Amino acid sequence: MPELPEVEVTRMGITPHVVGQVVTEIIIRNSRLRWPIPDAIKNIEGQVIRKVTRRAKYLLLETDIGYAIVHLGMSGNLRILPAGSAVEKHDHVDVVLASGEILRYNDPRRFGAWLWQLAGESHAVLEKMGPEPLSDDFNGDYLVAKAKGKRKAIKLLIMDNHIVVGVGNIYANESLFAARIDPQCPAGKVSIVQLQLLVSEIKIVLQKAITQGGTTLKDFKNADGKPGYFAQELQVYGKGGQPCPRCGEPLTDIKLGQRATVFCGKCQC
Repeated sequence: MPELPEVEVTRMGITPHVVGQVVTEIIIRNSRLRWPIPDAIKNIEGQVIRKVTRRAKYLLLETDIGYAIVHLGMSGNLRILPAGSAVEKHDHVDVVLASGEILRYNDPRRFGAWLWQLAGESHAVLEKMGPEPLSDDFNGDYLVAKAKGKRKAIKLLIMDNHIVVGVGNIYANESLFAARIDPQCPAGKVSIVQLQLLVSEIKIVLQKAITQGGTTLKDFKNADGKPGYFAQELQVYGKGGQPCPRCGEPLTDIKLGQRATVFCGKCQC
């Protein structure tokens, strides 16, 4: 599943091609995604895309009258292609631009989303979210306050979008390893020093992934069609049973909250 770095890399990739462009047509080949694509999405036709922003894992194509909200789901991707490019299986949505290019959405599993919201209003999917992990609002004092007294495992706490958005499974594993924290530890029992370090490591890991182009996942490609490269840097995710890169002990692989969780039982405590 594309995580925050992959979504941010996609935003960076499509922005130079779509910002300032008039949308001449929206072509919907299959409206049956996670939620049915609303007819109101056609409102973007004739509008100029002023900017492309991101909130959590949602991309917002903003115009003067409103914005299209795009989620890549489990297998979606956005690509910039020349107008008239051959349509392939699972190409569900085209945003045709006056430049002669198209922004094409492909999603084999159809668990993504295309939604519409009028300007000045907030869509329900964007409400009640925590701060962005790379923002100043997400800091050590904030996480200490949110973790206080919590029995919830620290890994599940930092993956909760009400606490902080966009810290998905891969990067939660990596950040906890970097901070030497057992992902199973109740959040309220993690020391203040460790929580402050964890915030720093989350920011470092996510920013590094963005810089290197996102993680190469089976179903993800960047807007230019090239895969990301951060998978080469993963320390623990997907490496259960292999030697810990820090101490050499075999990495433990368990399910926590139904998600694959890999950690070092010796280094992380």
